Amino acid sequence: MRYAKQALSFTDQINKLESRGLSFNSKTYAEEILSSISYYRLRAYTYSFQDNTTSNHPFNVDISFEEIISLYRFDQKLRILIFNAMEKIEVALRTQIIHQFAVDYGSHWQTDSNLFKTNRNRKGELFFDVHQRTLEIEISRSGETFIEHYQNKYDTPKMPPSWMTLEVVSMGTLSKIYKSLKTCDAKKRVARKFALPNPYILENWMLSFSHLRNICAHHSRLWNRRLTTNIEFPRNPRNPFYSQVDLQNILPYKIFASLLSINYMLKTIDSNSSFNIELKELMQDCPVNEERAMGFPNNWETHNFWN
Repeated sequence: MRYAKQALSFTDQINKLESRGLSFNSKTYAEEILSSISYYRLRAYTYSFQDNTTSNHPFNVDISFEEIISLYRFDQKLRILIFNAMEKIEVALRTQIIHQFAVDYGSHWQTDSNLFKTNRNRKGELFFDVHQRTLEIEISRSGETFIEHYQNKYDTPKMPPSWMTLEVVSMGTLSKIYKSLKTCDAKKRVARKFALPNPYILENWMLSFSHLRNICAHHSRLWNRRLTTNIEFPRNPRNPFYSQVDLQNILPYKIFASLLSINYMLKTIDSNSSFNIELKELMQDCPVNEERAMGFPNNWETHNFWN
């Protein structure tokens, strides 16, 4: 089938939404919004309130355009809150991974194949070799002065030391490198620095954090999203967390599960972290009773973990 749909004017977009059952308090306001937020971007927020089994996608919930925009604005604020948290977590993770391995294995430990598992990708390539190519690419893209200084002054080793190299790679690359490292004292110490009982949980959380960071950085929808990484919950956490009984009702693919891991990490990094307070304040303004769509259990804010 050939795609033949044509672009619609903002007025026609409004008329189309109205014909499907969406109400408008002000069409002038709606046209102003649609001129700065695309119809298709907002579709991610209307989808859950429509019958998508038919081609016309009629609304099956009594909801207004203004309520959809309130949900969109709420999601913006949630992304900003999480993105700011990711910065603190990411910086701390880089610091600990670099430091713990450099203390045991020297300045260029990231180039030592003996420290890495012998797992291979679908092409049969060792993950270690893939990581080396990725590091070289990300270093070449970096505009950092300290990278340029190293390359101008030193010719051996070709790659800068770990405390330079791993400061300029993406969170996704850092996550893959940590996961590919063999289990050793240094890897265990990194996990313990964040009050986690083993590296496996941290590997899982780092992968989740890299996905979350990308969602936030690309202004994508967080509300009512099924995340690609299921959060694994620690069974014997060193710091206060949800009990195994409490966790039975938490969906590991919803944003609330990720918020548990974020708050736990932040409290280990900074005991004065205000993330829990900011989250509770933001959730008071969650529109159209959509907390459940993000995996929030009833009365979540009264749990000791959030106090």
